[in-house]
Amino acid sequence: MAVPDRIEARRGVAIPVFDPRPDIEPIRAEVLEAIAGVVDSGRFILGEQVAGLEDEVAAYLGVRHAVGVNSGTDALVIALRSLGVGPGHEVITTPFTFFATPEAVTTIGATPVFVDIDPATFTIDPSAIEAAITARTAAIVPVHLFGLAADMDPILEVARRHGLRVVEDLAQAMGGSAGGRKLGTIGDAAALSFFPTKNLGGFGDGGMIVTDDDEAAALARKLRTHGSAKKYANELFGYNSRLDELQAAVLRVRLRTLDDANAARRGAAARYDELLDGIDGLARPIAARAAGHVYHQFTIRVPGGRRDEVRDRLGAEGIGTAVYYPIPCHRLPPYADLGVTLAEAEAAAAEVLSLPMWPSIPDDAVRAVGDALGRAMR
Repeated sequence: MAVPDRIEARRGVAIPVFDPRPDIEPIRAEVLEAIAGVVDSGRFILGEQVAGLEDEVAAYLGVRHAVGVNSGTDALVIALRSLGVGPGHEVITTPFTFFATPEAVTTIGATPVFVDIDPATFTIDPSAIEAAITARTAAIVPVHLFGLAADMDPILEVARRHGLRVVEDLAQAMGGSAGGRKLGTIGDAAALSFFPTKNLGGFGDGGMIVTDDDEAAALARKLRTHGSAKKYANELFGYNSRLDELQAAVLRVRLRTLDDANAARRGAAARYDELLDGIDGLARPIAARAAGHVYHQFTIRVPGGRRDEVRDRLGAEGIGTAVYYPIPCHRLPPYADLGVTLAEAEAAAAEVLSLPMWPSIPDDAVRAVGDALGRAMR
């Protein structure tokens, strides 16, 4: 992919923030063959492809159970319910995440309790958790953000002392690790998203719950099919949350390339690091270079109130960027009446900027982004 030195705005985005097509092309024939197999089977819901994907994800992570559902959001909802979290409970989580994280808590009748983030990682600050625990606290939902693990050891230590469940939000970090452990295997359960932009992305929505808890897995399987283990024998109120066969077939192909894709993301991140180290005025959290990071996003900070200006300058050169997230969840209307101030999350929301990132992003595109960022920061 040749990238010109300067690209006028009228020519549009030359380097998008994410492009799935180059990484699909090498497996295109295999994916189409898998889709054709589903079409030929005539089985489109909870068939052998879903069962196969569940077995393969469980084996990949080294857990006993994987339960396919229709989205990462439902994976959070059902995981929490399967672990006994519900109405009247409180769930401690981060405000610096996609809205689905606290939304899932609210959906099950519980109350999200937001604590601040560690500015070095953008993930939940473990030292802030204990002060937020009350008699109603039932669980903690740490988010492995941008591909980087939350600091799980102190989170687990607090959870154990207080008898709390831990559900990892693994939407942005499938294949990542921390301390030699694969993310998704550290808490009581984890929720995966297969949204197309994710490290393991499908061709539409999809999600999965992974756990070693036999009872939680059995309940999750009931909840995804209207609260029934057997058709027409509904035992409780559940959801229509089944992962479909076409998505599972695609994901089985893509799972086989996940480790290589994540390694490629790390390579692109290393090239960005080299280019950005010499640019004055940028902040890049040191902890974000940690081993096990799988770079769902490559996110920098632009302090001094310049983030939007810099983003506009990059856009004028045809370079796509994204802001994850411009408003922390505790400041969004559904939660604004909580009246909390979380300084680090609010500061991050005003400064973060995610640069183009996908596994096969070309070296010359990375260089073009780095060069343009250097100009934008002058």
